[in-house]
Amino acid sequence: MTETHGNVVEIWRYPVKSMLGERLENAQIGSHGVVGDRSWSLVEPTSGISLTGRKRPELLTAEARVGDRDQVVITLPDGTETNDDDALSRWLGLDVELRRASSNSVGTFESQADITETGDWFEWSGPVGSFHDSTRTKISLVSTETLRAWDRRRFRINIITDGRNEDALVGSSLSVGSSVRLNVVKQIDRCVMVTRPHPGMLGEPALERDLDVLKIINAERSGLLGVGALVDDGGSISCGDVVARPSPGDR
Repeated sequence: MTETHGNVVEIWRYPVKSMLGERLENAQIGSHGVVGDRSWSLVEPTSGISLTGRKRPELLTAEARVGDRDQVVITLPDGTETNDDDALSRWLGLDVELRRASSNSVGTFESQADITETGDWFEWSGPVGSFHDSTRTKISLVSTETLRAWDRRRFRINIITDGRNEDALVGSSLSVGSSVRLNVVKQIDRCVMVTRPHPGMLGEPALERDLDVLKIINAERSGLLGVGALVDDGGSISCGDVVARPSPGDR
């Protein structure tokens, strides 16, 4: 018997690593997750490091969307829309290149393990084909119950449902709508990024820095919030689609 997990209530895409994203009514799901999600990054050309909000918090003040002809459009805090390397370099005061993920390269990232953001920096490599942090997941999901009163912008989740207890879905196949099937493989570890301030977006108020968010997640949820999945079957999803765990053999 098919077990329903609720319905899709929000879909989010974050085209440029660490920038604010766009809320969608429907989306295409491909092998790398939501098509266009984490498909671009600002990269330091000399080091090859992909910039993130961990080291350059200014990134959290810019918005990104996928525009015409599958090109990314970045809106800077002053309202300027651009995807020009020179304009982006002037904004950051640092030489950067806007790079698109490819099938023959991976992103290199930097982070600190310490919640106080005073620890040593370390590097790691992401997956081929996108600028996701994790090599094990392509798309993320969380329920409104798990989010509590926390603002979803802190967590950069792709699919938000009105279900509950998505942690129990790890190890299961999950259908979204009529065509998409996901393989839920893990709970998502949360880092200091969830504590960072965010500017107002889409008519919503700004978020202040809040270390308690991560402290509570660490204390009550072992540092985990949301689940990550791989894509078994791609297709289209829309807000309102049913999210379910099909019976074995059900296609």
